[in-house]
Amino acid sequence: MEKLIVASQNRKKIKELNAILSKHGYEPVARDDAGLPTFEIVEDGTTFEENSYKKAYEIMKVSGKVTIGDDSGLMIDALGGEPGIYSSRYAGEDCDDMNNNLKVLEKLKGVPYEERTAKFVTVITMCYPDGKTIVARGECKGHIALDFMGEGGFGYDPIFVPEGYENSFAQLGTDFKNTISHRARALEILDKKLNEEKI
Repeated sequence: MEKLIVASQNRKKIKELNAILSKHGYEPVARDDAGLPTFEIVEDGTTFEENSYKKAYEIMKVSGKVTIGDDSGLMIDALGGEPGIYSSRYAGEDCDDMNNNLKVLEKLKGVPYEERTAKFVTVITMCYPDGKTIVARGECKGHIALDFMGEGGFGYDPIFVPEGYENSFAQLGTDFKNTISHRARALEILDKKLNEEKI
């Protein structure tokens, strides 16, 4: 198995990646576990694609190995695509999930449910030392609820209702969310693209 460096330190993400990548001969390893020096990667891109590529590329330059970076966020149509790449810090640098959710609900005050369309986006980028890249973008469409719905999940889960459902991600539960989420869809596309590489 060829070691592959993952920009994220999130063990859950690495476990998800392993389920896909092990079939293609890769063993994903967190950047810290790979013994790489600690350095900050400034996410100054204007799109999820740019930020995910930058994370993967910067680590590939240092490690000389195949790397993966990802970037995710929520895009709300009535807010012109906000919070987008600023999803984790929408209410300010030191904000938390509650502050972010409250800001969204406040900005959408008076907007009827049918006009509160939104989507979660995840972009996963694989960078190879020879310059090749594979990009997989997954989306999960839905609506922003009129108020908090449920206490489970994290981030915007309590206010996001996926298309075709009446419950929020927070109410549907993590296991179910993981089968229909933007991240799950990005991983499916990555798997498909890696299969196509073999043809």
